[in-house]
Amino acid sequence: MKNSTRRIAATLTAAALAASTAACGRTSSTGSDNGDDASGTPKVSIMVGGIDKVIYLPAMLTDRLGYFKDAGVDVSLKTEPSGATAENVLVAGKVQGVVGFYDHTVTLQAQGKCIESVVQLAKVPGEAEVVSTKSAGSVAGADDFSGKKLGVTSPGSSTDYLTQYLAKKNGIDSEKYTTVTAGAGSTFIAALQNGGIDAGMTTDPTIASAVDKGLGKVMIDMRTEEGTQKALGGLYPAASMYMDCSYVKENPKTVQKLVNAFVRTMKWIHTHSAAEIAAKMPKDYNGGDPALYEKSIKDSSTMFTPDGVMPDGGPETVLDVLGTFSDVVKEKKDDIDLSKTYTTKFAEAAQGNAG
Repeated sequence: MKNSTRRIAATLTAAALAASTAACGRTSSTGSDNGDDASGTPKVSIMVGGIDKVIYLPAMLTDRLGYFKDAGVDVSLKTEPSGATAENVLVAGKVQGVVGFYDHTVTLQAQGKCIESVVQLAKVPGEAEVVSTKSAGSVAGADDFSGKKLGVTSPGSSTDYLTQYLAKKNGIDSEKYTTVTAGAGSTFIAALQNGGIDAGMTTDPTIASAVDKGLGKVMIDMRTEEGTQKALGGLYPAASMYMDCSYVKENPKTVQKLVNAFVRTMKWIHTHSAAEIAAKMPKDYNGGDPALYEKSIKDSSTMFTPDGVMPDGGPETVLDVLGTFSDVVKEKKDDIDLSKTYTTKFAEAAQGNAG
């Protein structure tokens, strides 16, 4: 049975995504008020692949700290529950940037599109494979994935990519397990609780919540450099802000302003405690449990880069991982030009502008 026919997705979730994307198309900024040609402050719309996820915390934190405004750019943050849907909105031209996983730039190049990361926010995925306590006896590692129901944020998301890689690395083709669209937060927790998934790939604060409720245990931890290298064989640069190459080329001043703001935030993160970071975030992000939210930030905060620069060797690891299971990337692997999937020039130039 083909894997595509084994995917389980909730109709209501799909409808919500469609409505959200449509709404985004109606509200995103377009026209003469964007980019370097803007008179006054340029306006930029950025889609975040789950704005309340700790892995993408720098986007909202930069806004809350006032750094976008300080840098001279008017940023509108929008959100989709998954990096895959956020990517689609960018490709459709509805937003100017996405805060999502760097690996999408590689996959998109294999599909003939030029998208590049202009600032790298994380050097590791910040994700973990969480096994349901009900299934812990039969799922001890990725080599037990066969015949199991595995949760991902959505098909084509980075959680899906990494799940496929871990399975393939252990000799299990993706059609041997069932991929379940489990989302994140309450929907992922519910899937663990009601047996909808045996295990799943997710991020904080969902990881912390699942463990705290006794519903799941961390089986494969990619929130740290050590855990990521053990699982993937090297650093896997993840959260980033990526943009269409043509936009970057045509609007370098605006892009520099954005990157200046993000780099300033990355430096702030590395000089402040998890409690101080949590205090800056919207109250509803803590899910009603401030202490648990603070813990989730503490557990994941080492994933963030201190300077917004792509880590050495990271892109090569991403290409190796994607080339293992992705038919799209595998066919084009020898033709992929990694130098076109990211740039460090804006982050390097930002170092002197980030206080």
